[in-house]
Amino acid sequence: MFAHRFFKAVVTTGELTVIDAKGKRATYGDGEGPPATIRITNRWTELRMLLNPTLHVGEAYMDGHLVLEQGSIYDFLDIASRNIRNVGNHPLRRWIRRIAVPLRHLRTFNPISRARRNVAHHYDLSGELYDLFLDDDRQYSCAYFTSEQDTLEQAQTNKKRHIAAKLLLDKPGLNILDIGSGWGGMGLYLAREADAKVTGVTLSEEQLKISRARAEKEGLAERTEFHLRDYREEPGTYDRIVSVGMFEHVGSSHYHEFFRKVKSVLAEDGVMLLHAIGTMGPPGPTNPWLRKYIFPGGYTPSLSEVTAAIEDVGLYITDIEILRLHYAETLRHWRERFEANIDRARTLYDDRFCRMWDFYLAGCEVSFRYMDQMVFQIQLAHKQEAVPLTRDYITDWERGTAQKSTRAAE
Repeated sequence: MFAHRFFKAVVTTGELTVIDAKGKRATYGDGEGPPATIRITNRWTELRMLLNPTLHVGEAYMDGHLVLEQGSIYDFLDIASRNIRNVGNHPLRRWIRRIAVPLRHLRTFNPISRARRNVAHHYDLSGELYDLFLDDDRQYSCAYFTSEQDTLEQAQTNKKRHIAAKLLLDKPGLNILDIGSGWGGMGLYLAREADAKVTGVTLSEEQLKISRARAEKEGLAERTEFHLRDYREEPGTYDRIVSVGMFEHVGSSHYHEFFRKVKSVLAEDGVMLLHAIGTMGPPGPTNPWLRKYIFPGGYTPSLSEVTAAIEDVGLYITDIEILRLHYAETLRHWRERFEANIDRARTLYDDRFCRMWDFYLAGCEVSFRYMDQMVFQIQLAHKQEAVPLTRDYITDWERGTAQKSTRAAE
């Protein structure tokens, strides 16, 4: 009875059929959009899902206690996300949120030792797993779609080009720091396109190994260095700093520390570009399922939290851009590639892991498509005059680089 009242109050959009632990079937919503039917295998799972759906729905799907009888996990989460505000307005969920929000600083406390463990949890998984769904350059962050016809590979090239343009690479030999350098793609791109000297730092041993191997293979070892190092330990001074998809792991209690470090290693006439996931709403707790299974220590900041820390540290914000649905499209490509390669994924990990990864990609996609998730790019400098007064230089660099790439391919 309680479950029926909950679903009836929450699911007002879409068409969701629920088969409960007793086999009773009921359909909720207005019938719009692709339908989904879920079966809950036992009463304990049913109760846990109702008490804390943001954690236990994902766990139930991983463990095989929430079964899709019609549609896919994406179809189910699509309906859930379009009704998420109704879940948030439920009295039980409001009570849980009041407890969770003040705890976010404790949950994202991230000293160097913990940061290394958190990174290893996700990024030291089998490299073959990432080959199943990422582009050839292993760009594991939001792509930049300039056309609906863009492939994932083209959109990721667009992203690298767009970020490089904002770094104002106006002369050869610039000294660039890449904070959270991943598998090396961004750093190698900058070294190649701008004839720059790039230092990349990562906390993932797997990423470090691949980055160094790629630099050797591409003949860029003399212009790139990759280190297993926390950004807080970086000793140098740099003309340019870039950080893509790493800030989400910094932790809200460390934002001032992060920007103080940036300020100390950025040259007086230098420029930084920060690319990270954010939320369009006020500060709030991290999704508990994502924090437990995918990104321990991760936190998605509100823009107000980030800009306040930058202001306090004393850096200038010289440009902000919000990328809205670009990540939803990126995740769609990743999800479709992963699903197409699910048999290969099962040779690497068990069914439970594959369901976990499927839930992760589908859940993140709907959160960027229907909820308040977005990506921001913030350009920073010590001086207001470090970058031109208009944004024409960004477009000019992108077009020039794209034309050069086209001519080279002909």
